[in-house]
This record gives sequence, structure tokens and C-alpha cells, in this order.
Amino acid sequence: MTKAKGVAILGSTGSIGQTTLEVISAFPDQFRVVALTANKNADLLQEQAERFRPGLAVLADDSVDTQGSSIRIGWDAVLEAAAYPDAEIVVNGLVGAAGLEPTLLALEAGKRVALANKESLVVGGPLVMSALAEFGGELIPVDSEHSAVFQCLAGSAVEAVRGIVLTASGGPFRDWNPSELRDVTPADALRHPTWTMGAKITVDSATLVNKALEVIEAHFLFGLPYDRISIVVHPQSIVHSLVEYRDGSILAQLGHPTMSVPVLYALTYPERLPFNPPQLDLAEVGSLKFEPLEPGKYPAFELGREAAECGGTTTAVFNAANEEAVAAFLNDRLPFTAIADVIGKVLAEHVNDAVTSLDVVNRADAWARARARDCLNDIATNSKRLA
Repeated sequence: MTKAKGVAILGSTGSIGQTTLEVISAFPDQFRVVALTANKNADLLQEQAERFRPGLAVLADDSVDTQGSSIRIGWDAVLEAAAYPDAEIVVNGLVGAAGLEPTLLALEAGKRVALANKESLVVGGPLVMSALAEFGGELIPVDSEHSAVFQCLAGSAVEAVRGIVLTASGGPFRDWNPSELRDVTPADALRHPTWTMGAKITVDSATLVNKALEVIEAHFLFGLPYDRISIVVHPQSIVHSLVEYRDGSILAQLGHPTMSVPVLYALTYPERLPFNPPQLDLAEVGSLKFEPLEPGKYPAFELGREAAECGGTTTAVFNAANEEAVAAFLNDRLPFTAIADVIGKVLAEHVNDAVTSLDVVNRADAWARARARDCLNDIATNSKRLA
């Protein structure tokens, strides 16, 4: 009998982590949980640890009291989980640039990385691809769009591909006029029409920053230049992405908007295990709608495309400025329409550098966050003057 594969889940209390645990529960003979990490949700992490009995359970936030439990505390223990000896697969479901270092450590340890942390490639793509080539690990995408491309490629050489098309729902404000966006609240932005996700990624979907990050991720994952990666708005989120081949064939991957399928595929690739997600009935769907991106409607997305073309540390700066701006918006400290303004101001002052080490990335990230906070303070000060 084949031994169940050990799985470490970074970000186990988030949406990707919880979905991964649900999938693993459906295949107890195939997978076993060996490590779990969370940021600050100690209660849910404790429940997960009691149910799945991992060898290591970690809470990153050292300000949370976990006395009386076996939970380890601190970022160093999270990094230990990323390279945990008993793990064959590491699911990186962390949010933000913090996911880069665990991705690198997992690849350096020769693990399969099921990557849901797109920021690993956005801020440190050259480092990730170098670690992948040098240490012989695996990098399997979990994002629904990139999983779709990965499945449609099915081993085809990149030379056979004319281009890839990533689909975007358009977010909750797809049909809103620009004037209506001035009074958008966090609650408005968190009402995504098709997906259930964490707060930060849901706001990124509303600004379409998420799609800019996915374009950068696709560039590194699939080795295509940016001019061969395009976006189409598809409100139903049934077609997750398409691959156009040079002979004119176009392959698409379809399914209801659920993360369980890409998570399962990342765990089992190249096999496909029998599974029962919500079934897609095309006759019931009736028709599928596609629209072009309206120029100027998503300024933060356009800034992300420009950052991608610049390369180097510019993408790390774009990501960090966005993270700070989104956090401020969610805390009612920044208008929704000013998210792009903050990103643009920070990018305008950035001096680009080559991504040659983790230290280079970390310095660019820290500078961008500090500069974004300065911008936020300026906006708050000006708002008080106008009040």
C-alpha cells in the first residue's frame, strides 16, 4: 500500500487552507497533514491541530497567547514548516509578500509547492525560478486561472503557444459608473459576485490589482512575454482561462467557481482522483458572456501592467504599495478610488533595481511600505484641512 503523502499547509485558517483541509479529508488514504501554520487565528488553528494531528502547528503572531497548547509561536517556526522534513507537498496559502521566503525554502528543500501565494512570483519571480531550477522541487499553481492554463498546456512546449487569456469577473463594480465609486465602502467591495475569498484578495479583485498580479505570475510560471498574456472580462467565472496555440486551436478549462478542483489537482498532479465538486451543466448555464477591459476603468490594474513591463523590484514596490493602500481602505482610512493614487505616487518615486537576492526584495518592499504610509498620512492630513 502506498504511504499517504505528507502535506504542510501554510495559512491553514484562510480560505485556501480550509479548502485544502476539506480536500485532504476526502482522501485520507492519499494525504496526511504534517504541518499547519496560521497568522493569528489561534482558536481555529487549535481545532485543526486537534483534528488532523500534525507534527507541527504554528502561529506566526507572537502577541497571541497560546499557553496550554502545543502550538509553536513565531515566524521562524513558519519557515520551519515550509521545509518540514515529513512534508512532500507544501501548500502556500499565505497572503502577501511574506509568502516569498517560505516558497524559496520549500523549493530549496526539494518539495512540491502548491502555490496559492501569487506574491511569491510577483515580488521575487527570478529568485523562485532560480530555486526551482537549482534544487529540483516542483511548482504547481493553485490560483484557478493559472491552474486552468497549466491544465490546458498539458505538457505542450511554450513554443507551441501563441498566447494565454486570463479571465476576470470584473469584480463587484463592473457595471458601476466611475462617479459611483467615490463612496464605496469596504462592505461594498467585499461583495464579490462569484467567488468567496479573503478580504484583501476580494478588494484586489474589485480594483483588478489581482489580475495584474496574475499576469506577472503567469509570465514566470509559463515563460511567456507580457504581450502574449491578455485579460478578458467574464462575469460568470465559468471559463477560468484559455490557451491559444499557434495552429489556431484554443483550449479552455471550465467549471463552477470553486477552489477545491485546482487545490486537488495541485496535490495529485499528474493524476486525477475521482471527486465530486458542483457539477457544471452547460445547458443550464445557457450562455457565456465575455467583454473587453474598458480602458481607464481600472487604473490600479494599468499601473500593475506597467510595473510588470519594468520588471526588477518595481513589481515588489507595486505589490507593497497596494497592500498598504488596501489595508487602509479596509480600515476606513482611505477612499476606494485613492488606492490607485497611492500606488501611482509610490511607483513614480521608485528607483528600479535587479532582483538578485531576498535582501534586495525586502529592502524594496520596506521602502515602498514606508512611502505608502507617508502618502496615506498626507491624504489624511489634507482631508482634515478640507473638512
